[in-house]
Amino acid sequence: MTHLRDLPPFPLLQFYSTAPYECSYLKGRAARSQVATPNHLIDSVTYGDLVARGFRRSGVFTYRPNCDTCQECQPVRLPVAQFVPNRSQRRAQVAHANLTAHEVPLRFSEEHYQLYHRYQLTRHSGGGMDGDNREQYSHFLLQTHIETRLIEFRENGVLRIVSIIDVLQSGLSSVYTFYDPDIPVKSFGTYAVLWQIAQCQQLALPYLYLGYWIRQSPKMAYKTRFRPIETLRAGNWQLLDETTDPAHTHQLVLDTRRQNESWAINFFDNTNR
Repeated sequence: MTHLRDLPPFPLLQFYSTAPYECSYLKGRAARSQVATPNHLIDSVTYGDLVARGFRRSGVFTYRPNCDTCQECQPVRLPVAQFVPNRSQRRAQVAHANLTAHEVPLRFSEEHYQLYHRYQLTRHSGGGMDGDNREQYSHFLLQTHIETRLIEFRENGVLRIVSIIDVLQSGLSSVYTFYDPDIPVKSFGTYAVLWQIAQCQQLALPYLYLGYWIRQSPKMAYKTRFRPIETLRAGNWQLLDETTDPAHTHQLVLDTRRQNESWAINFFDNTNR
């Protein structure tokens, strides 16, 4: 992670570090966050600059990990022009071709909340969010000072997935996705990321920001299955796989650009936005 001194000037913002608290990802470790304030002055442009420097938001609070002795939380993003889905991701796309995606108003829905609650109880039991009430859910996902979209995915009218996405100048930022946990053979999470990648390509946005990745966290392993993926290290974005030859990556872009464009078009041909 970068330090505060590495940030460009934000004359209207102040940054402070929280007191240590128990890490929710790595057992037995203490965490600390750096928070940007005041919240109401962080608009979409400013927030985009902060995201590019490793920040993220939870509701109206913009933060990044700032732990004393740990740097396991690594910001990651996908350069979508280089992305080519692997075999399992293509299977997920085909398996969910009957899902329809619609943008709906960013406001409370009891149907959304009940799906969120079931998802937390099943997939993240004991993680601290499985007891979120309606007010906590709303603070976490529905409060924002920037351009945010709420996308719901339905199968024959049945709600299966909800994704909250921020729109930035440099890309889309995946805030949170939750889905029906009672159909374990389905790959709803993979499908949601594929849809967001294709949306970036359709909007000519270069990156999909996926938040933080922790090597030791199995729940975050899915992020590195989307390749290539970049991580922010010492203030610079670079490929997560340090052995990747940049010349090879450049050639990969040239060889697959047309294939990527065709994939995005075909994806949306089968998806009602």
